[in-house]
Amino acid sequence: MANRTDPAAKSIRGTNPQNLVEKILRSKIYQHTYWKEQCFGLTAETLVDKAMELDHLGGTYGGNRKPTPFMCLVMKMLQIQPEKDIVVEFIKNEDYKYVRVLGAFYLRLTGTDTDVYQYLEPLYNDYRKLRRKLADGNFSLTHVDEVIDELLTKDYSCDIALPRIKRRWTLESNGALEPRRSALEDDFEEEEEKEEDDQVMVDAGAHDKDYYRGRSPTRERDRDRRRDSHRYRDRDYDRDRDYDRERDRGRERDRDRDRDRDRDRDRYRVREEKEYGREREREREGRERDRRERDRRRRSHSRSRSRSRSRDRKDHHEAGDHRKRQARSSASPRRRGDEPNDGSTREEPKKKKERKEKKDDGTDHPDPEIAEANRLRASLGLKPLRP
Repeated sequence: MANRTDPAAKSIRGTNPQNLVEKILRSKIYQHTYWKEQCFGLTAETLVDKAMELDHLGGTYGGNRKPTPFMCLVMKMLQIQPEKDIVVEFIKNEDYKYVRVLGAFYLRLTGTDTDVYQYLEPLYNDYRKLRRKLADGNFSLTHVDEVIDELLTKDYSCDIALPRIKRRWTLESNGALEPRRSALEDDFEEEEEKEEDDQVMVDAGAHDKDYYRGRSPTRERDRDRRRDSHRYRDRDYDRDRDYDRERDRGRERDRDRDRDRDRDRDRYRVREEKEYGREREREREGRERDRRERDRRRRSHSRSRSRSRSRDRKDHHEAGDHRKRQARSSASPRRRGDEPNDGSTREEPKKKKERKEKKDDGTDHPDPEIAEANRLRASLGLKPLRP
């Protein structure tokens, strides 16, 4: 409940005011003893007393990055969101310089662009010294105008990212702000009026008319210095304007370069996908071709094996027949009277055997197609087809 934003507070730049401080720094502030003991229950009126007790400013310090009391009070102002009049009174306070810096820092976080320039630029004339706590815990000497310049020109201050604001010359061109008027211009104008009066009084004297008609080197030097100051100011505005234009052109070039790079990357990705698809198709065709080649080799190998097997079987039968003939020839010859007179009895078993082989082979089948298939199967060493 103590860390919750005031329900009546308005959103700043579309978010909770406390979200203007980074989450890590915000959690460190919530855990700090100064926040728990000194900032509990503070209101816009009682916060002034705590601000008057400040003796330095800064963000975080030490090894564990402890927040300073200045940062705790900034967080408290974001939480309770005091009215704009109170913040303006903080800035206009000339007795307590840290109260002025606290109000300026809060206005830089939450104020509009015109309010920031309108209320913070007059503080350039405040040259009082300030103590600033560094990250290592030591103190450094700075001035109020240096802190204001940091708030108006830098992106970070006291470990907080400052919201972006428009350039002054942009607001001047839009008519939201009047051209900046230096506090020294009034003194210059008074001096010029005084010099003109002196010149008139001098011209009244006739005896010194010729002498005083010429210009004084001191007045001429002062007038040239004032003219140069205006010229330098215009040149600074022109330089800032040119810098912003160059930065915008650089951003446009970077954006176009990124867009072209993304388009080329998409084109290359589509081309690579097409090439990858073609490569996969070629690999698939190669695998299919290899598979067909292996099947063809396997079939041819099986045919060659069956032919070699039938050839071996035939050679085996022929060898067996040869051995039988040798055994028959080596047997003792029969008597001449026992031998038959004709060779009919010897040819009859041979004819029966041939008839039997033909009958077992199936090549003498009456159907010519079956006989042709049986001859082919016999050449391959396979069994004949049965009718």
